[in-house]
Amino acid sequence: MSQDCFHCGEIIPPGLSLTVLIDEQAQDMCCLGCQAVALAIVENNLEDYYRFRSEKGNKIDATVPNELSSNQFIDDESLQSEFTFDVETGKETILSIDGMSCAACAWLIEKQLSKKPGIEKIQVNATTQRATIAWHNDVIKLSEILTAISQIGYQALPFKANLAEQRNIQQSKAFIRRLGVSGILTMQVMMIAFGLYFGAFSDLAEHNLAYLRGTSFVLTLPIVTFGAFPFYTGALTALKAKRLSMDVPVSIAIILAFCASTWATITHSGEVYFESLAMFTFLLLIGKYLEFRARARAAEVSANLLKLMPLSATTLITVNEQVQEQVISAKLLQVNDQVIVKPGETLPGDGMVINGSSSINESMLTGEHAPVTKNKGMNVFAGTVNGDGNLIIEISKANSDSFLTNLIRLSESAQAHKPAIAQLSDRIAQYFVAIILLTAVATSLYWYVNAPQEAFWITLSVLVATCPCALSLATPTALTCGTIRLNKDGIMIKNGHVLETMPKVDCFAFDKTGTLTNGQFALTKTVLLAQQYDKASVLALAAALEAHSEHPLAKAFIPYRDYAVNVDNVEVVPGCGITATKDGYQIAIGKTSWLSKSTQIDQQYQQAQCLLTVNNTLVAVFYLQDTLRNDTIEVITCLHQKNLDTVLISGDNSSGVNAFRQQVHLKQCFDTCSATDKLAILKEQQDQGKTVAMVGDGVNDSPVFAQAHVAIAMGSGTEIAKSDADVILLDNQLTSLLALKRISSKTARIIKQNFAWALTYNAIILPLAVCGFITPYMAVLGMSASSIIVVSNSLRLLK
Repeated sequence: MSQDCFHCGEIIPPGLSLTVLIDEQAQDMCCLGCQAVALAIVENNLEDYYRFRSEKGNKIDATVPNELSSNQFIDDESLQSEFTFDVETGKETILSIDGMSCAACAWLIEKQLSKKPGIEKIQVNATTQRATIAWHNDVIKLSEILTAISQIGYQALPFKANLAEQRNIQQSKAFIRRLGVSGILTMQVMMIAFGLYFGAFSDLAEHNLAYLRGTSFVLTLPIVTFGAFPFYTGALTALKAKRLSMDVPVSIAIILAFCASTWATITHSGEVYFESLAMFTFLLLIGKYLEFRARARAAEVSANLLKLMPLSATTLITVNEQVQEQVISAKLLQVNDQVIVKPGETLPGDGMVINGSSSINESMLTGEHAPVTKNKGMNVFAGTVNGDGNLIIEISKANSDSFLTNLIRLSESAQAHKPAIAQLSDRIAQYFVAIILLTAVATSLYWYVNAPQEAFWITLSVLVATCPCALSLATPTALTCGTIRLNKDGIMIKNGHVLETMPKVDCFAFDKTGTLTNGQFALTKTVLLAQQYDKASVLALAAALEAHSEHPLAKAFIPYRDYAVNVDNVEVVPGCGITATKDGYQIAIGKTSWLSKSTQIDQQYQQAQCLLTVNNTLVAVFYLQDTLRNDTIEVITCLHQKNLDTVLISGDNSSGVNAFRQQVHLKQCFDTCSATDKLAILKEQQDQGKTVAMVGDGVNDSPVFAQAHVAIAMGSGTEIAKSDADVILLDNQLTSLLALKRISSKTARIIKQNFAWALTYNAIILPLAVCGFITPYMAVLGMSASSIIVVSNSLRLLK
């Protein structure tokens, strides 16, 4: 019986035995080409390609392995659908980058890729070691992007939480091995040096002293090769790209010290300092490891979001007119699939409840631990946990477009954003290493003339002590920790400039309905003004119109919806109302100020929330009532205590706004505002020199969002409002505004503290090192401590 190739599906020739171990099972291949491709896929940890592909791959010619090194297999659409997102400019994805050691690496990758045609956006986060890339797929392929990254010394793969965790564990183990070898050998070298220093071997013959020096050489060799290897690879990568990084002066210092001591050992002249070199390298590794652990901790918090996604889902399928359950991979879920979620299970996708009722724990998305009741017709999100009831949901979004996936993608983008102060530090760091090297050369020449025996070690101290690692870590670590903290509190940052702009905000502008109020209107009174219409027909007609709107007022008419009553030629006028036709009649529903332009409205109805007209004749008046949010007064009071301005910009009539102002004492209130009016009021505030944050929830807030310095949407707001916002308050609590202001201000403060520390340290240490007051030990300790202090200071944001 013939056997098919696991990769391409073609028949395997008789007598040929080629296999590849995939998921711990040997799979047969039909040729060397297919075997090479399969091996490369396995070696790149992309076995999911075989688990979730919809059809077999193409037969691979034996020449293809060379092309495979360019990752061309990753251009397969069935594989890309798992980790790429469709955006306006083309495609976007998050990549994990191996081999990054500092912010200079991030700058290098950004610089190299930005030269490639077709790449729309590239943001690299040195802290999480991930990159967000958007590109035009018809101009450049993802495989070409991965190849371009590998050509400058880094390895990039699609970001997956489990792989990122495994990679961190592997890097941690590699660090510990280097630390173990270096630490044990350093102790041995120090023991020999201790005896030599105190004359224990002073009466030994010269050849015995040479033997001990040779022993120190042998013990130090693994330290400066295996132990210091990460510094050399970082330096070579930078020099290959014609760039100076922090690893360059460190590598030069290690190599020069080792060569000088080796020469003294061979020639039996001069002093050897193998113990200083060993201790120097060991302390550098300790600092680098502690920095790695701090960065890994910040990265793990954001990576854990992806772990919320379950591996499997139970779908409902119809077989022979009977509904059956089928367990499939959650990644294979399609729009309109029906999924059953049992108590305690994690929801595998975004969708709508079509049967059942339960409480859902949404704390992983909103930060709010109180269960949320979900009934038929309500939306649910991937990654949330079902409570005590069975739910059947209909999937509404593909896995790559789920709310959780977008949250992770936008969070990564926000963390990679570089504020003005970070861009300045990047420009400084570009030249700082060159200044260090020139200063070291000048120091060496000066001391060689005045004190030759001290020249080398003073120069070494200058090279190490002034390494600007802390300067480059100052911003990315703080931004990453700040963004993660906000996400944990149920605040989603969509645009990177938020953490930079929010501390400057001195004016908060609010919409009223659905923002400062609950937005849950109830119809309290209906006035009929036309004899040919009864109350039921009027409400059914109004409900048919409002069914096309997402405004909070429209929800009050949902109970009166009669699906036998429909309208045509519907036009929604943002901030005003809705027009349509029915049976040749022109009908409209909306606010008084809008309809009064075409319809005569009696003064007694001017304060009504909603009017219905037929052929420009008023036929019904609707009065609706809303309730104040329980945290509105607390938030407004806190903002006033901080001397911040508050402005209400509402489309409600003057009566409603005045009644509201009696409860909530905002500094300025504007009523009966259209979208154009809101825009004009916002511009007026900005013309007065204010930095304005606009808080809203509706479609009519979108134009104002574009004008505001920071646009903030409530979690219960419309999809249009949330898509245009810079920030989404996922927990739907106004008190999150206070947390946003507080954490963004603290982030800005910590960034300034980090810069102040880094610049002060370098300003103090440089002249001391040049003057010979800093020993190599002190230089290593100072540089490591400086970086650790900066990272630890940023980690305070996670508390």
